[in-house]
Amino acid sequence: MKITIVLGAFLPVPPIMGGAVEKVWFALGQEFARRGHEVTQISRARPQFPERETIEGVRHLRIAGFDTPASLLWLKFFDLVYSVRTKRRLPRADIIVTNTFWLPLFLRNSRWGKLYVHIGRFPKRQMCLYQHAARLQTPSRAVADAVAKEVPKLKAKIVAIPYPRLETNGSTGERATVEREKNILFVGRVHPEKGVHLLIDAFANAAAPLFFAWNLIIVGPTENRYGGGGERYLDQLRRSATRSAGRVHFRGAIFDPVALSNEYRQAQIFAYPSLAEKGESFGLAPLEAMAHGCAVIVSDLACFHDFIRDGETGIVFNHRGSDPAGALRAKLAALVGNETGRSQ
Repeated sequence: MKITIVLGAFLPVPPIMGGAVEKVWFALGQEFARRGHEVTQISRARPQFPERETIEGVRHLRIAGFDTPASLLWLKFFDLVYSVRTKRRLPRADIIVTNTFWLPLFLRNSRWGKLYVHIGRFPKRQMCLYQHAARLQTPSRAVADAVAKEVPKLKAKIVAIPYPRLETNGSTGERATVEREKNILFVGRVHPEKGVHLLIDAFANAAAPLFFAWNLIIVGPTENRYGGGGERYLDQLRRSATRSAGRVHFRGAIFDPVALSNEYRQAQIFAYPSLAEKGESFGLAPLEAMAHGCAVIVSDLACFHDFIRDGETGIVFNHRGSDPAGALRAKLAALVGNETGRSQ
């Protein structure tokens, strides 16, 4: 088949600026090509990439895009401009996959292929615009249920297919052991909705001597253009971290997959305290941490329930209570003090 994959206006592929959707569809495009399909992938242009090239059998076409704006209104406008530019360059195809907001509205001609809309975030009343799509795919059952609630008559078109585990050096699935560093790791956008302040508060305020030998490693971008919370939020986190006696380390963004894999392999515990009730759609980072053998602690968001069962495949803390940092601290303390539990 001829498959076109159109990614968004703000992040390129290869995923040198991160992005779960970009990581996944970059890998899936190559898998489709290995299976004999003719794949074209369209993404944001960057100076270091040619306009056209072929990578692992996938033809890449790059369109001028934008840095992620702070304003949602500007984000939608930039997405519209990018979608108009992209439509002019689309090849004929049997299937067209996209996660953009506006492009599906323009794809009503069969020459572009059957429309497969990837919904990587919780819907915001726009699903009625995609009634002509052949498939509405979400990465979790929680998002699928939210889409079905918005457009009940399209329920037959909705399918939840989780993101795959991406293969990187070191993602062998071996469990955490005492040979690893005593590191608690967070990987993701350093933004308030990711709950990084809760994690630092839980770690830095812990009086228990169990935490004394441990370090908290924060990996992820803070810049607004990468979806981070900006310098003001980073300054807030650094002030909170002063209580830890230098045991909170901000690594910044690590987009190189090998370097990121090394961070996972050095950690025993991975914490992902996301507070994004309507923003977190799957959680690729916890899945990657599990693949690298880390013991995983997450907040009680519905999207994590697809692959994390509390006390079995990971630990869940109550982020909705009166003291979420305290709840996270208690779970961390229990795991830090239980070497057997970390290795299971």
